[in-house]
Amino acid sequence: MLARAWGLARSLVIYHGQPAKHRRAVRLYGQFLGPGDIAFDIGAHVGGRVRTWRRLGARVIAVEPQPDCLRVLRLLFGRDRDVVIEPRAVGAQAGRARLGVSTATPTVSSMSAGWRESVSADRSFAKVRWDRSVEVEVTTLDALIDAHGLPAFCKIDVEGFESEVLAGLSRPLPALSFEYLPPTHDQALAVLERVGQLGAYRYNYSPVETMRFASEHWLDAPDLVALLERVRPLGRSGDVYARLTTAA
Repeated sequence: MLARAWGLARSLVIYHGQPAKHRRAVRLYGQFLGPGDIAFDIGAHVGGRVRTWRRLGARVIAVEPQPDCLRVLRLLFGRDRDVVIEPRAVGAQAGRARLGVSTATPTVSSMSAGWRESVSADRSFAKVRWDRSVEVEVTTLDALIDAHGLPAFCKIDVEGFESEVLAGLSRPLPALSFEYLPPTHDQALAVLERVGQLGAYRYNYSPVETMRFASEHWLDAPDLVALLERVRPLGRSGDVYARLTTAA
C-alpha cells in the first residue's frame, strides 16, 4: 500500500506539480487544440494532459486502465462534463487482456510483455519492477471514434503497446503523438511506419517532457528518423508528433 501511494504521489508531482511545464504544454498543444475540439488521451495516467487540454477548451476522452490512476482521474475530473473517463485499455481489437503494473512507477505499467523485457536490459529501468498484473477491458481507436467523434489530437502513451493501438485504427487522424524510447528504437520505427500508412504526415520531436519541439520545421519521415538517431545515444525519452499535411 505504501509503495502504491508513493508511486501515485510521484506521478502527481511530475505531471501536476510543475507550473512552468504546464504553461509550455499549453503553448505546445495550442497548435493542435482549441475550444470545442475533441482530444483523445490514450494512457491518461493521472491526467497531466487532460488538465492542459481542458485549459485550451477541448473536450477530453481520457482512456486509462490502471485502477489506481482511474481513482485519481475521477477525483480530479469526475465532475467535469467535458471529460469522459474510459476505464479501459486500447488495442488492435476489443476484448480483455492483462496489464503488467509497476506499483512504484505506475507510469511504466504496460500491456506489452516484450516491451517490458526489452527495457529491463536498460540501466535507466534497472530499479523498475512489474510486481503485479490486472485484467482489463480493451477497446479500439475506431470504437472510441464511433462513440465520441474524430479527435483533433490523440496522444498515445502506452509503454510499447503503440503498434497494437494503431492496429485498431482504420483512418488518419488530424494529429497525434507517441512516445519514443531509445532502448526500443526499432519498435518506434515500426510505429512510425504504421502512422505513415494511415496518411501523409509530417513530424516533429519533443524531448523528455520539455514541451518544446526539437526542430523549428516539421520533418518528413526520413528526416525525423535521422533526428532520432542523433538523440538516441543520449538515452532519454521523448514524444514524436505527427500531423496530416492537409492540416499543416
